[in-house]
Amino acid sequence: MPATLLVEILTEELPPKALRELSEVFASKLHAGLQKERFLSNASTVSAFATPRRLAALITRVEERSPDTEREVQGPAISAPAQAVAGFARKSGVAVEALKQQQTPKGEIYVARVRTNGSALDAVLAGLADAALKSLPIPKAMRWGSGSAQFVRPVHGLVMLHGSRVVTGSVLGAASSNRTLGHRFLSTAPIALDHADHYERTLAEKGSVIASFAARRASIIKALERAAGKDAERVAGDALFDEITALVEHPQVYAGEFSKDFLAVPQECLVLSMQQHQKYVPLRDKATGKLLPRFLFVSNISTGDPSQIIHGNERVLRARLADAKFFYDQDRKTRLETRVPRLADVVYHNRLGTQLERVERIRKLAGTIANGLKADAKAAERAAFLCKADLLTDMVGEFPELQGIMGRYYALHDGEPKEVADAIDQHYRPRFAGDDLPQGNVAIAVALSDKLYSLAGLFGIGQIPTGDRDPLGLRRAALGVIRILIERDLPLSVHDLVDKAFAVHDGKIGGAHTDLEMFILDRLSGYLRDRGYSALEVDSVLSVGHVRINDTVRRIDAVRAFIKLPEAQSLAAANKRVVNILKQAEAKGENYENVSLEELKEPAERALFEALTAASRRAMPLLKQGDFTGYLKSFAVLKSPVDAFFDSVMVMVEDGEVRKSRLALLADLRKQMNRVADISKLAA
Repeated sequence: MPATLLVEILTEELPPKALRELSEVFASKLHAGLQKERFLSNASTVSAFATPRRLAALITRVEERSPDTEREVQGPAISAPAQAVAGFARKSGVAVEALKQQQTPKGEIYVARVRTNGSALDAVLAGLADAALKSLPIPKAMRWGSGSAQFVRPVHGLVMLHGSRVVTGSVLGAASSNRTLGHRFLSTAPIALDHADHYERTLAEKGSVIASFAARRASIIKALERAAGKDAERVAGDALFDEITALVEHPQVYAGEFSKDFLAVPQECLVLSMQQHQKYVPLRDKATGKLLPRFLFVSNISTGDPSQIIHGNERVLRARLADAKFFYDQDRKTRLETRVPRLADVVYHNRLGTQLERVERIRKLAGTIANGLKADAKAAERAAFLCKADLLTDMVGEFPELQGIMGRYYALHDGEPKEVADAIDQHYRPRFAGDDLPQGNVAIAVALSDKLYSLAGLFGIGQIPTGDRDPLGLRRAALGVIRILIERDLPLSVHDLVDKAFAVHDGKIGGAHTDLEMFILDRLSGYLRDRGYSALEVDSVLSVGHVRINDTVRRIDAVRAFIKLPEAQSLAAANKRVVNILKQAEAKGENYENVSLEELKEPAERALFEALTAASRRAMPLLKQGDFTGYLKSFAVLKSPVDAFFDSVMVMVEDGEVRKSRLALLADLRKQMNRVADISKLAA
């Protein structure tokens, strides 16, 4: 009879940042294993549970025994020797007399009906649980005690309960039972579970544990909102909430305070100190957006008098913030520009030189790009010169995440122009998918130069990403370049940018211009597909050649508009035919360059020539204006003359001069129609 199944693994404290994923993967893998072994019905559901010291899965409507099955196994032909037939019957576990005959396209054969007995849940559950645990995304497993079991943390208990019955078995050295553990401090004795359906309720009532990760997280967020009050808002993201949830079983939210004197320190430093080191939730004023001298924290203990807990956490935070203030005060005693020469003592890459050499090259490239954007080249070069200086500050040494951010604060303190200071901060952008882009052409020039310098340098020494591995973040850098060029609509050529990025290395690295350009275009293709464009549309535009990246979206939109025209498919097919004809002609060594089209005599070829000339005359001004849609639509009128040409004109005729003229006409047709996109790629 079907019943709810509970499998719980009791461990030492699990990695908090991975807990949610571990629980979800464990539950889904166990569910998939039971489904494969036919213990589940279509109505079965799975729920994942996770606390700091447990992973659990609850699956409904699990059978105690999988059903027997019968399958048909095909054997030898009826003309096969008796010995072969007897061997097939023996292998299938049936008598020769029980074999049936069946007609197939290859002739008549013997068929055996093989019956397989179902399995008992007790016989397979431990193996399925063990397989699910071994499939978890664990970077490094550990061993404990004298056994050979390995897991992310030592395992101390196992619950396998089918309804109210304990399923016998052993997983990672722990034997199954119906006894679980509650809260480390609020529950003192093991808890006996009377039924799998009562798991969550029993843990809450007898163990002071909220077993559901999602329920515990929701209760934490609700309590934080209540504690923050109506005038303050929490400074925290999903990752911090997940980590806090993974650290507690019985969450209690408390509020603490710190001295207003610490608010003189940049709020990014204070927030990072609270979030990263202590897992606290900072608060800021809803009206002003400024940080408040208050914070919230989640404790794993509930008490009638939390004053000692609050004071203890305030004392710990005070020490952390005092360190941050000390770093900030000390760092400001040394100007950024005086730190730059010391970058010569810091190796950027053993084959690319020091951080100082890196900065000098980035500065040169930033000035060149700024000139191309008609921006202040001197401001861009100054920002590039200072952009890595904060790597030598105490604050960035303690919090590497603040590089660039602290550089801006220190630059402003040194009296640098705001444009320069902002560029120092923003040259790292975008740091991740969906991040903000740099604002202003000076910041954009420095951001592009930083990314392009790294791409060119690392490609030049052969450090090209392979497979899923990209330890140096080159894919992220290339995507950053693409986002800046497209979303800031910058009229810069990738080809030219790549050449300039290699040029600043002064020939000290190998030439990998083409490889890098193709790498960026591959990232561009993925970026465009992620925006909803089809592979066909993207390929048609990127096949044209050195297209400016900021034009690609407008070109693809033009292709979409062209495809909707009734003439589109016919013209695309004709273009494909033209491409094939010209390819064959070139393979035969045909030379049709500099051939006069005035020699065309046939009415159909003259009509196509005149229609193409007129359409091109109308279209070219539109192309110069960037009206790619209008340009493509201008050639819709060619459908009839193109169809008539292929219906009545033979291109590859014996007369060499006529043949060359017709090939030249088709080459001109291909050239004019495919300036925006390769229309032949759109043929069905």
